[in-house]
Amino acid sequence: MSSAVKGLVSRHYVLAAGGTGGHLIPAFALAAELDRRGHHVALITDERGAAIPGKPDYLPAHVLPQGRIAGKNPLNWLKGLKGILSGRAMALRLFESFEPTAVVGFGGYPALPTMLAANSAKIPAILHEQNSVLGRVNRYFAGKVNAIATAFADVDRLDPKFADKVTLVGNPVRDEVLALRDAPFPEFTDDSLLRILVTGGSQGARVLSEVVPDGLAMLPPALRSRLQVIQQCRPEDIEAVRARYAGHGIPAELATYFEDMAERLAGAHLFIGRSGASTIAELTAVGRPAILVPLPIATDDHQAANTREIVAAGGARAIRQESFTATTLAKQIQAMAQHPETLANAAHASWNCGYPNAASDLADLVESFGAAPIMDVIRMEKAMPAKGGEALAKSKLAKESAQ
Repeated sequence: MSSAVKGLVSRHYVLAAGGTGGHLIPAFALAAELDRRGHHVALITDERGAAIPGKPDYLPAHVLPQGRIAGKNPLNWLKGLKGILSGRAMALRLFESFEPTAVVGFGGYPALPTMLAANSAKIPAILHEQNSVLGRVNRYFAGKVNAIATAFADVDRLDPKFADKVTLVGNPVRDEVLALRDAPFPEFTDDSLLRILVTGGSQGARVLSEVVPDGLAMLPPALRSRLQVIQQCRPEDIEAVRARYAGHGIPAELATYFEDMAERLAGAHLFIGRSGASTIAELTAVGRPAILVPLPIATDDHQAANTREIVAAGGARAIRQESFTATTLAKQIQAMAQHPETLANAAHASWNCGYPNAASDLADLVESFGAAPIMDVIRMEKAMPAKGGEALAKSKLAKESAQ
């Protein structure tokens, strides 16, 4: 779509996302891009998703019951089915007033009722899969949607018969993270500090709190003496972790949550943490080497799958949690950081795995479905009568679209 058309055509889009940061961060990034293009966007999620930090002020959030049919108790099935049907009815009512051109599903059970409603109302629908394994809700709708956008070139559990629907766009990241892409990797020499950032999701991860301080303490003195650590911890773990670092004589800044995570990532030489989709996207957007510890209970082991591309490229090393010991961690850090050029090369390999245009490419894909431009113009003119040169421009656009 040309910039001239974008400037005149305002469409309505509904984004449906599960109640976790992994689903909502890319939804927020797409919303920001669509808003920049002059469109109106609404979000459908659950109560947990509505409370996730980072939602743009202009993005209204509609909370629907998610409904989840799981377990072996038939009473739970009935309760889940009731929630799904109730959410579907609420989504259909929203569609009647909002009149979306298309619906974009980001996976997760809270997105299920909205995608069912889009299918029922015959509204064009697009899926975005953040992980390297197609999620269960997205798997169910893969044959019912118009397009499937992926964040990785290789996605497990995606039926090859849907290949003609698939577009690789990457995983959209926050603007403040993407703004760091062209900044140089922080200077790292034989004498400089080694700044390590450790996180394990929004609430940290206990295994990182237990292993990382002791692993860093096992580094050779020449490397250990240059450490500067920033670590996110669970509230119940933070004092114990603080005591461990103090006992090892390693300076560490600890918190349960960092609001300025983009700034922390900008200054880091090495990341240690989980391998959720948003984490991988941000690491590769900025170009930061990493030691990744996939969450072992992640559905379909998708966090392990998420590490494949960046590890194969040389931008990260992956350690399964059962093998994640202080000794193993110390060996991997030493292998990556003992020589400055090794760490810099890993940073460049990570950077090469990034998809900096993910939000724009996903927005292009979303805009390619829905009403023809002439119908958008008619709807706009009905909603807001044009005057003077603006009306002339819209009239010209309509004629061109009709040819």
